[in-house]
Amino acid sequence: MMEHMNKPTVSVITTTYNNADNLRQTMEMILSQDYEQIQYVIVDGGSTDETLKLIREYEPRFGERLKWISEPDEGIYDAINKGYLLSDGDIIGYCFDRYADEHVISRMVDTIIREKTDGVHSDLIYLDGDKVVRKWHMGQGSIRTGWMPAHPTLYLKREVYEKYGLYKTDYKCSADYEYMIRCLKDGQVTLSYIPEVLIYMYYGGTSTNGLSSYLLSLKEGHRALKENGMAFAWVTDFLRIIRVCLQFLTKS
Repeated sequence: MMEHMNKPTVSVITTTYNNADNLRQTMEMILSQDYEQIQYVIVDGGSTDETLKLIREYEPRFGERLKWISEPDEGIYDAINKGYLLSDGDIIGYCFDRYADEHVISRMVDTIIREKTDGVHSDLIYLDGDKVVRKWHMGQGSIRTGWMPAHPTLYLKREVYEKYGLYKTDYKCSADYEYMIRCLKDGQVTLSYIPEVLIYMYYGGTSTNGLSSYLLSLKEGHRALKENGMAFAWVTDFLRIIRVCLQFLTKS
């Protein structure tokens, strides 16, 4: 699907801890992608299940395309930062759950090249088992109006990280939101948008695991807006809540 001779390398980063069954599915999904220039980076938090055995089992299939580390971390954003520092790719993305098909990475790279942007994002569906509980259809917009890309669908050029730095590890569940505010607030980072569901995410992640997690995400989100000098942060907070509610109401 690529229409470019010099294909950029895409580093796909997975963070994991004692979740060998899901990691196996993720590795198979990465191997099934039709884009050849993929580097896969696994950051394991020191698992005590079959994770390390599984990674070693898959090493021959990935060859030099696989990098991994297993050691305790200080949370998911610390693990994500470790993954970035291990990576060598021209484009950086994260895979925690499921791609829609084998063409996802090809389409993302092709879109970035064709539209000459700094990154790309798409629609996202949250699943509870096989049940669709939330559809993230955000299109393009402004951070100030409560818009934000779905983080699992966001693939950015390495230069963005070189300019704006890494994730703040003193956030528990909203460092991804803070990072997107940091990158996107001034309009210097340009994003393409693919108006299709390319990523499926299972409910129960760091920011979707119950009411207490959601309330913490709102508190941290407000803090992120203030730290980045966003005026009328409470208005953005309110608009974000409205957008999330609409995602639950428009699942089809």
